[in-house]
Amino acid sequence: MRSYSLSIAAAAAVVFPAFLAHADDIPVLHVEQICHGIVNQSGGSLTVGDPKVAFTQCMDAEKADREALSKEWSTFTADDKRHCTAETTMGGESSYTELITCLEMARDVRKLRAPQKSSD
Repeated sequence: MRSYSLSIAAAAAVVFPAFLAHADDIPVLHVEQICHGIVNQSGGSLTVGDPKVAFTQCMDAEKADREALSKEWSTFTADDKRHCTAETTMGGESSYTELITCLEMARDVRKLRAPQKSSD
């Protein structure tokens, strides 16, 4: 049992610093699942015509959101990045649309509260 614990500790010592080195990178989200769900469950204009086109439209929108996020990523706090990434990936389906919305809302709420703190 003791050697097992030491093995885990040794592995963590090697892996954890490598994880930290990439902690500030934009997460890679697997958005295919959410796009399939949107196409399969929507009854609106998204599904009119070929479902493959609607899926492609969703994937293109997610790609555009990831590109927009890459331009703003450095402006968000590390705490907000951790919180929003965890929230976005919770439950299995994730989306760059959800991630960027969470980050922008957290940033904007902080800006709104800043004048209140200084006037207190």
